[in-house]
Amino acid sequence: MKKKILILGVTGQDGSLLAEYLINKNILIYGLIRKSSNRNYKNLEKVIKNKNFSLVHGDVLDSFSIEKIIREVKPDEIYNFADQDHVRWSYQIPSYSFDVTAFSVLKILEIIKNSNKKIKFFQPFTSNMFGNISKNKLNEEEKFAPLSIYALSKASAFHICQFYKNVFNLRIYGAIFFNHESERRTPEYVTRKITQAVARIYLNKQKKLYLGDINNKIDWGYARDYVEAAYKLTQLKKPDYFVIGSGKAYSIKYFAKKAFEYMGLNYKKYISIDKKLIRKSKTKTLVADIRKAKKYFRFQPKTNILNLIKIMVDNDLKIEKNND
Repeated sequence: MKKKILILGVTGQDGSLLAEYLINKNILIYGLIRKSSNRNYKNLEKVIKNKNFSLVHGDVLDSFSIEKIIREVKPDEIYNFADQDHVRWSYQIPSYSFDVTAFSVLKILEIIKNSNKKIKFFQPFTSNMFGNISKNKLNEEEKFAPLSIYALSKASAFHICQFYKNVFNLRIYGAIFFNHESERRTPEYVTRKITQAVARIYLNKQKKLYLGDINNKIDWGYARDYVEAAYKLTQLKKPDYFVIGSGKAYSIKYFAKKAFEYMGLNYKKYISIDKKLIRKSKTKTLVADIRKAKKYFRFQPKTNILNLIKIMVDNDLKIEKNND
């Protein structure tokens, strides 16, 4: 009998990339999409017509719909990528951000507890939970000090998961993801904002790129590598959580410089600093210590920063040319 996997948040970056990674593994994949969704299936183009992929309608904030789906699908594993994952938006809609990112996790785990404790549940977390810890590299033992509603919501979800794992013996796996980018990021994220601008400037569609603190250093990786890690760690016999990152930090300035250079452009001619874009609560440079992930399931990022930049710029060039 084929394994069944339910992906919550399947139309987003991580959910859709996980579906692509799994689609040829003889697994039945069920992707959750809200009934109120605008039916933007662009990220699902490579899987939506596959016989092993099905869409199911529900909402992580609606316990009845999730319970119905879990009882009907009978998944072996659930991957929860449904959340509000943007720091700035979390300040604008704090209650919703907390509900969809933390409270929904409690609801889902209650359903699993009362229906089938054998289900494996994967929950992603964020390195933003660490706040302003002054250490060179961060591992699974560091304490959390969230500095945003988003980070606070994720930290709450983490403790909810630990509670249900320890008290009710649920099979809960997790990953503290450091920044992971891809061609599916939206322009609200600085990496995609940069690569989209580079493509548009190269094609004479845009003249300037406005950025905030370009000296801010970030541990960036490729999202495809990270969702693969999510699946592999969830196959471990003993439930656990892991720090997943590249182990290296680069400044926004470096990312922009290399993106412009890739297209033969001098970044200094096109970047302007806008102080209004600087975050209210900025964390210090956070770098992942991935030794535990390397030890337990041989995690090693496949895509370095320069290849990530090329992938994203090439994708935006293609999009902009098709829009002509």
